[in-house]
Amino acid sequence: MSFSFDTKNELCRLPVQRLCCARAEAYGILLYCNTFHSSEVRVVTENPNFAARLPRLFHRAFGLRFDRQPEPEAEGKLVFQITERKKLDHITNTLGFDPRQNLVLHINFALLEEECCRSAFLRGVFFAGGSITDPLKRYHLELTTSHGQVSRELEVLLRESGYPPKSVTRNGSFVTYFKQSDQIEDFLTLIGAPVAAMNVMTAKMEKDLRNSVNRRLNCDSANVDKAVGAAQEQLEAIRKLDAAGLLEKQPDKLRQTAALRAANPELTLSELAEEFDPPVTKSCLNHRLRKLMELSKNL
Repeated sequence: MSFSFDTKNELCRLPVQRLCCARAEAYGILLYCNTFHSSEVRVVTENPNFAARLPRLFHRAFGLRFDRQPEPEAEGKLVFQITERKKLDHITNTLGFDPRQNLVLHINFALLEEECCRSAFLRGVFFAGGSITDPLKRYHLELTTSHGQVSRELEVLLRESGYPPKSVTRNGSFVTYFKQSDQIEDFLTLIGAPVAAMNVMTAKMEKDLRNSVNRRLNCDSANVDKAVGAAQEQLEAIRKLDAAGLLEKQPDKLRQTAALRAANPELTLSELAEEFDPPVTKSCLNHRLRKLMELSKNL
């Protein structure tokens, strides 16, 4: 199952209670479903839990039943349809449209004055036209409708609610979308899917941790490569001085440094400094090794 499917299943577990919220949720579904005009309502879904919720929701919101709906055990694409004129007029009148005029769809903000109703409306929008990508892959939640005015007004509603989205037209449809993980988390929490929101947050934390570890490993690897290269240059300088008979003529401190580096080529400067008796500072050791390398440049 997809992340979208799981999220909608979580939303389906929410009870259908207050009349105003039931109407708001049904309103969101109608504006983002397959077909909603003066002669037909058609909602198509493959989610059996959403299919079980729809009849209860529409009965609570409008006091009516679908003219056509799938059998309880049906699978695949499940179609819900209303074509009876009296029912359609009742729906449009309840939502603030005049059934005697051409149905020009837009968002009736008077139905969404309460915060609970706005949340329910956005839940309905997500049920019918929403999808969300698995956050372990990328962050992307979108809401798609065939009604341009509805899409523009949804963007206004989301901005006023504190969730500024982006929008695009794709294949004749109007898409409102989020690509920021925190916006997706907030939106999912608002519509009643806190578990899905937590999963997005967890995925982000996992990816951030993984990226942090990778950066640290890359940094450590670069430092190791740099230390190995420096040690090889130091060993080459010591071999040149020894071959030329100049190493034995150097002060005791330089000869001791050369001997310890030759015996411990794998140690870092800090580790090599601890090998002296008594130990020397990293700065002191670095100064001695630079001195040996300068002497070898003349050979």
